[in-house]
Amino acid sequence: MAGLIVAAWAALLTFLLAYYEPDWRSPWPYLLVLLQAHLYTGLFITAHDAMHGLVSRNKRVNNAVGTVTALLFAYNWFPGQLPKHHAHHRHVGTQDDPDFHDGRHPGFLPWLLRFAWNYLTWWQVLLMALTYNVLKLFFSQANVIAFWMIPAILATLQLFFFGTYLPHRGEHAPDNPHHSRSQFRHHLWAFISCYFFGYHYEHHDQPYLPWWRLWRAKV
Repeated sequence: MAGLIVAAWAALLTFLLAYYEPDWRSPWPYLLVLLQAHLYTGLFITAHDAMHGLVSRNKRVNNAVGTVTALLFAYNWFPGQLPKHHAHHRHVGTQDDPDFHDGRHPGFLPWLLRFAWNYLTWWQVLLMALTYNVLKLFFSQANVIAFWMIPAILATLQLFFFGTYLPHRGEHAPDNPHHSRSQFRHHLWAFISCYFFGYHYEHHDQPYLPWWRLWRAKV
């Protein structure tokens, strides 16, 4: 499954950068932007599964896939994110949760900015800037922006909105040990929106399920 996502992301990106001449008056380039954003999201979801040891039973293979897919998603560093993600699971919805808001600014934008501050590093920005300047030497600048840069930004917003903000915002019942809520049961929308991670209570309750089996836990 990890190989399929990486191959689809790489193949579509190669086509969009090297061969595709978009007609911005038609809907197709915009749909391809959304499709590439969805595949970007799949890269990070794969890295996330690797954080739970779900990509391969071989730890070296699992961590290698996690490292590669995290790097492909805007140069995220898997070894650095691994302890933060497990801290999120141990301390979900508390001041020790690195994914949670600061307790005073629970709105979408302030929370997003705090989330980015916790995870974004200066060297990621530097590497992204360097890659952008290299890519535009070989490919159309418009295509680089539309199909490499914008999908990564959209995927970041998608992951935060469906995987952090919606599940963890607001108050939760005292008997909710995971401080998480879940989307209504609709498997097609759950896949399109965030690879079933809108079923977020189920993920926290059964973190041993890979994304492509998570829908089975939804009742």
